[in-house]
Amino acid sequence: MNIKKLVEIGAHSGANTVKLLEYCRETNGKLFVIDPKPLFDANTLTSQYGSELYLIKNLSLNVLPFLTDYDAVLLDGDHNWYTVYHELKMIEQNAINRGKFPLVFVHDIEWPYARRDLYYSPESIPEPFRKPYAKKGMLPGLSELIENDGVNFVLNNALYEGGERNGVLTAVEDFLKETELPISFYQVSGSNGLGILVPSDISMDEYITF
Repeated sequence: MNIKKLVEIGAHSGANTVKLLEYCRETNGKLFVIDPKPLFDANTLTSQYGSELYLIKNLSLNVLPFLTDYDAVLLDGDHNWYTVYHELKMIEQNAINRGKFPLVFVHDIEWPYARRDLYYSPESIPEPFRKPYAKKGMLPGLSELIENDGVNFVLNNALYEGGERNGVLTAVEDFLKETELPISFYQVSGSNGLGILVPSDISMDEYITF
């Protein structure tokens, strides 16, 4: 695949962003970074990679309908069912319009957010899709949250793990059940899991393993 135009959703400190920008510099590509509150110095990156970088400080669901030309997308923003599912639906609609589904990477398809929602901005999630949540931590094998301990206890985590419309992997699976596009899904373990969605290709599917 000729990857020249990339979209990164969720940049955090910018560590991965810099690597993507270096790739864009080598390939004469462009990187669209979507993050409402990036934790890096935007001016510094813009001065270093002005021709490669387009930084958009907004929520992904507000921006994706207006981005139409890209070859790959990295989803690592708000790790909850509603956001990821609708990001994929917007990517799908653009693919239908363009006639080509892009290469899509989805982070956090393993524990702790495979089957549990996280809300960076709970108010941005419509109430019918927002699970009860609390700033409490998580432990492997335990559905209930725990006080002042465990993983990510300072973040807004759904009170319980599992069930319908809960978690990143659940969002990907629900999307794949519904889409009529021929898409293959690969899962890579480690670092909370990485999902890869690509247009189906029988010759590729036969030998790609992780």
